[in-house]
Amino acid sequence: MMTMAEAAAPEAVRSKRALPREETKPKKQPAYHVVLLDDDDHTYEYVIGMIRRLFGYSAEMSFQLAEEVDSTGRVIVDTTTMERAEFKRDQIATFGRDWRLPRCAGSMSAIIEPAAE
Repeated sequence: MMTMAEAAAPEAVRSKRALPREETKPKKQPAYHVVLLDDDDHTYEYVIGMIRRLFGYSAEMSFQLAEEVDSTGRVIVDTTTMERAEFKRDQIATFGRDWRLPRCAGSMSAIIEPAAE
């Protein structure tokens, strides 16, 4: 039985009320890898310290990542949103030179790559 207000409402309004609400899920942002690239101008101590400071990894994990970048030439240090990936890449690029090596001219390099879905 309809109330007087419902009966007075136009058909379009009554039919809208009868429709079940669709649940909408927020779209996930695509993921991106921050890839640290190897060079011969930085010590293990520098790489480990940089990874620990910028990404918060343990000493053990940072050492493993440093070994991987040294042996393969690259290592994924983070998978995140594009905005954060750009921020982390820029932090790597501006971390500074390795004072332990006189030939070191500046920071390490990193790139951003789309993560496989």
